[in-house]
Amino acid sequence: MVYPAHFSLTSVIRPNILALTPYRCARDDYNEGILLDANENAFGSSISPPSTSSAIDSDSAQDIPPELLPTLSLDLHRYPDPSHPLIKSRIASLRGLPSPDHVFLGVGSDEIIDLLMRICVVPGGNEKIITTPPTYGMYAVCAQVNDIGVVKVPLELSGDKGEGAEEGRFSIKVDEIKKQVVADPSIKLIFLCSPGNPTGTLIPLSSIRSLLEFPDFKGIVIVDEAYIDFADDPDKESAASLVKEYANLCVMQTLSKSFGLAAIRLGIALAQPGLIQILSNTKAPYNISTPTAHLALSALSPASVALMRGTVSKLIQGRKSLLQGLELLGEKGLGVGKSIGGNDANFLVIPLLERSGEGAIPRDAKPDSARAHKVYKFLAESSRVVVRYRGSEPGCEGCLRITIGTDEENVEVIRKLEEVLKVM
Repeated sequence: MVYPAHFSLTSVIRPNILALTPYRCARDDYNEGILLDANENAFGSSISPPSTSSAIDSDSAQDIPPELLPTLSLDLHRYPDPSHPLIKSRIASLRGLPSPDHVFLGVGSDEIIDLLMRICVVPGGNEKIITTPPTYGMYAVCAQVNDIGVVKVPLELSGDKGEGAEEGRFSIKVDEIKKQVVADPSIKLIFLCSPGNPTGTLIPLSSIRSLLEFPDFKGIVIVDEAYIDFADDPDKESAASLVKEYANLCVMQTLSKSFGLAAIRLGIALAQPGLIQILSNTKAPYNISTPTAHLALSALSPASVALMRGTVSKLIQGRKSLLQGLELLGEKGLGVGKSIGGNDANFLVIPLLERSGEGAIPRDAKPDSARAHKVYKFLAESSRVVVRYRGSEPGCEGCLRITIGTDEENVEVIRKLEEVLKVM
């Protein structure tokens, strides 16, 4: 049985989207034989090597980098498969879902974020979404592009008010979110980032269930899990395990992070088939390119998934080592505070502390965003070490976000950071 009883998909989707007649792709019906139905170039790609096309001469063939040859063999003159059932089947199996009907593919998670807003929220600002800053910036950007309202319910940073919680860990304010949706029935979507960006904090499934089962919220809870494979136990901690139960849940994942395929731009939505079908009806006809699909299918093979998990283990170990190095800089009095967030992702967020004079900086000094920004700029421009400044986001005053690199890169960033902090 699919829950919750108070949710109706047809009531949350915009009426014009429900009435939409989807565009029929040429490849929806037939994809074999003499294909003269899609106005493609029958002679092939203009950059095909001579062995596959007579359209270019040997001189131009010499300009083709050898690494491009496998890609050029993929029938690039044909439109790609619009549905990619094998990729979806492998994703469903990987994430414990019953069928490919629970999987949607987008051009990165950003396309999925935009589509969810377009199919659910009426433009004009009267209907709204909830975000929980500090969080991924594209939620607000897409909301502005689509001319919809944003209600912000900031995360709570625990451990600084004597409540006995783990110091420096962010959590969502479940009760405050519920209060907002009761006060404003026009809220259609709740965006949660887990593990968060830039917080690195995993949201407990109990908190997500509480929102899914809250009868006063008639919309959809969206859980962005771009970093889920870096959590301690992704299979148990992922909200994908709830998709079979809840029709008002959409989980977003990606091949950009743990799979190391940011360049191919493949985002994933996991949800009940009804919502997946509406996303499929609304997307651009051939949104996933043939090269992307080819690489994604390879990445989702058993051997590649095993390699991914091995790489994730290395990055988690690197996360521990980098954290130790940053803590040592703090112990040296260089003005590095304790890492904030849950450290459940492939990055760390550290505050740089204010310098009030010469000598060691105490660990209880206040975060200094101006100093952090100067260090960020100097690292990038003079030391060629690029991290991310996050000091302007709520709860992240004075913070830099540092992605976990290779062992050599992690050592280098600590060395360069120590050099800079001694003089800045």
